[in-house]
Amino acid sequence: MIGNHVLIEVSERPAADSAEAGTAVVALCHLQRGSAAVRVGQRISPGEVVGRCGNSGNSTEPHLHLHAVDSRDLLHANAVPITFRGALPRNGEIVNAG
Repeated sequence: MIGNHVLIEVSERPAADSAEAGTAVVALCHLQRGSAAVRVGQRISPGEVVGRCGNSGNSTEPHLHLHAVDSRDLLHANAVPITFRGALPRNGEIVNAG
């Protein structure tokens, strides 16, 4: 369903209107087969390559699903708010690490 994927655990997230502060997980799904460039427990930094965009799982075209959730159990997790440098990007907007 989600194909090759990487889960990035964020140790702290601010309290939101309906969600309490705590751990969040950012899921990067449908990565290219064999492209994961990180291992379990590895710390990563903004801009670091973690994998390549692909079409693994139930997918026909290369693309990336990015989900911010409250649990590693993606099938039962709840979405949590996510922003990039304090803002939510608009459709088609490119977000750079730098």
